Amino acid sequence: MYDETQQPARGRRYLGLLWALVPAAITGGLYWFGREYTPDYAADFFGKQFADAQLLKAQMGTALLGLAAVQVLLALCMYGVIPGPDRYIPTIHRVCGVLAFALSLPIAIHCIHAYGIPLGNTRVTIHAVAACFMYGAFAAKIIVVRHRRLPGWALPVTGGVLVALIALVWYTAALWDLNNYSVPGLE
Repeated sequence: MYDETQQPARGRRYLGLLWALVPAAITGGLYWFGREYTPDYAADFFGKQFADAQLLKAQMGTALLGLAAVQVLLALCMYGVIPGPDRYIPTIHRVCGVLAFALSLPIAIHCIHAYGIPLGNTRVTIHAVAACFMYGAFAAKIIVVRHRRLPGWALPVTGGVLVALIALVWYTAALWDLNNYSVPGLE
């Protein structure tokens, strides 16, 4: 016998599955594009090329990592783990998140345009794949923020994964550049 009460629940489940596919599609799409695109190693970044472009991206990546750290502190304030002025924290958190996303875009666009997704070197492979996952994690965090029916642990987990990916992307590129082309564990 047909039960009409099951239809809305089934529809929500399928809609939830579709939302879960968005981050995967972003990650996969970036990876596919980066593998298929022919890199332009001479591409400029705000008028800079080669080592100068890498240094500027490393500096901007470090600022991005700093914003991610601020995001963690603000989230800890919102969850009551550390004290803070409750009234302004959510707004500051959103503004910092938008700034972090906006700061990451020119870096990512230059990286994928200039280098694509090369898979020869371990450090570069980790960097490129983690960067693809980072944008999937950005999308996942936005989806989790907007869907109020998800469990309470979903938001801190997606936020934590996003910050961890930002740190990994920074470690495998910005730190490498700022540390005289060397990072511990990925020589």
